[in-house]
Amino acid sequence: MPSISARIPDDERDELEEVAELLGEDKSATIRKALDEGLKQIRVRIAAERYQSGEISVNQAARVAGVSLAEWLEICRERNLTTQLKPEDIERDADTALDL
Repeated sequence: MPSISARIPDDERDELEEVAELLGEDKSATIRKALDEGLKQIRVRIAAERYQSGEISVNQAARVAGVSLAEWLEICRERNLTTQLKPEDIERDADTALDL
């Protein structure tokens, strides 16, 4: 596993140590967990923003978010997302979903 070094402010270091203790893990394991969860959240946020603006389709948004189409549709429902896509874009997505 490659090693990456990063500088963090003292308050974030203190928070890291506290969370690691709460989880009963070492700091490295906690950092890996936080990075994984954070990257997933960032992917979903980017997908939601692009989907909401009509820049990407349902299928593209699911790929950007790194989730299945069903999971993406659940995210849309939870966040009350609507799309600015044209009807033909939605039809194409529906046809693609039927092929899956």
